[in-house]
Amino acid sequence: MKRIVILISGRGSNMQAVAEACAREGWPATVAAVISNRPQAAGIAWAAERGIPTAVVDHKAYGSREAFDAALQQAIDAFEPDLLVLAGFMRILGADFTRHYAGRMLNVHPSLLPAFTGLHTHRRAIEAGCKVAGATVHFVTAELDHGPIVAQAVVPVLPGDDEAQLAARVLQQEHKLYPMAVRWFVEGQLRIEDGIVWHAGGAPQLLV
Repeated sequence: MKRIVILISGRGSNMQAVAEACAREGWPATVAAVISNRPQAAGIAWAAERGIPTAVVDHKAYGSREAFDAALQQAIDAFEPDLLVLAGFMRILGADFTRHYAGRMLNVHPSLLPAFTGLHTHRRAIEAGCKVAGATVHFVTAELDHGPIVAQAVVPVLPGDDEAQLAARVLQQEHKLYPMAVRWFVEGQLRIEDGIVWHAGGAPQLLV
């Protein structure tokens, strides 16, 4: 039984999608904890109401990124995770932290990586005249939004779309894509060869 720890900073809608899919689909896994860097994150209350252990490591209490990373790592490791899932976790993590969880930390990013790393992805896609946008689940490395890609989902950019409309359409796909990718990990279906992630059973790694 694999143990999943999920990191959030806000409402944690992707955390909810992963936790609910794990329970509903009977994965060989359990959500061992939900941890936030913000005490008032709505997702913490959601998890606690469902009996999922929670913890808060407030980044404002630490004088440096390194000190915060060390405290966060200690809190995470207390739950002995097999997989760390970033679900709207809005802190940049340092090289020592990402190295500690190398090969067992996933993130979902709201663009079709390697395009539009960082923030304001939907606005940038619209401004660039993109005809499609989407989301990417990838393994986390020290380079921001550049780890090996597990799966992607594509959505159209429609005429007249604003940032909020496109973001809502992408988020709907994230709620399908992320649980799928996490399930593949806990079932041992993913392998990385020369920086490329493959599904052992040949399942499509693209949602359209």
